[in-house]
Amino acid sequence: MTSDAATRLGRIVPPIVVIGVVIALWWLVVVRTDSAIFPTPWQVVTGALELARDGTLWEHIGASLFRVGVGFGLAFLLAVPLGLWMGWVGGAYRTLNPIFQMLRPISPIAWIPIAILWFGVGDVSPIFLIFISSVFPMIVQTTSGVHTIERRYLRAAANFGVSRAVLFRRVVIPAVLPEIIVGMRIGIGVAWLVVVAAEMIALRSGLGYLIMDSRNAGNRYDLVIAAMIIIGVIGLLLDGITRLLERIRTVRWRYVR
Repeated sequence: MTSDAATRLGRIVPPIVVIGVVIALWWLVVVRTDSAIFPTPWQVVTGALELARDGTLWEHIGASLFRVGVGFGLAFLLAVPLGLWMGWVGGAYRTLNPIFQMLRPISPIAWIPIAILWFGVGDVSPIFLIFISSVFPMIVQTTSGVHTIERRYLRAAANFGVSRAVLFRRVVIPAVLPEIIVGMRIGIGVAWLVVVAAEMIALRSGLGYLIMDSRNAGNRYDLVIAAMIIIGVIGLLLDGITRLLERIRTVRWRYVR
């Protein structure tokens, strides 16, 4: 076995073992307690397959991903340019940063009544909540990235007579990209959390709604647990997809071990 293969196995095997142990303990506890409500792992699997066969599961997953995609995309389009501007222009930072620092600690869940009041019950409300939850981490992280650029890079570019436009494009943006990716990871994680909470309250589709509907429709806790696991798996996949951006040649320098 090559060293690369051994390294890959060393990364994959431990989490698989831990997951296997958790599933075994879960099964053992349910069997030993003879619970009539809490499902075994196999009942969760069969419940998920039941929804997958009739297409209900894919509809709920698609609805949640659509809302996250639109809300997070809008947040990204606003947050990154705004964060770069605030980091580059001192006046913009001094003017806007206090407002964002006041809004940022407010839980996105607290915006749910406002979202329903403004946009009603529909897709626009959760999209707004996702936008609110993910825009601030990306603004803060992008602004911080500009502020932490080593000044020697800027001075070296200035010594060569580089214009501000070229300096911004060739030095500032590449230097800030790793911080933007960190902000995206934080934002997408919070967005996925918020959409599930919003769907539990104000919608009739999505994985959050599936959890509440399964609980209310005959105590189908097998479907509740299945939806929870699917939420976790999709969250892991979204984070992994975002981390793929770290392999871009322009930002790879930041992650060299």
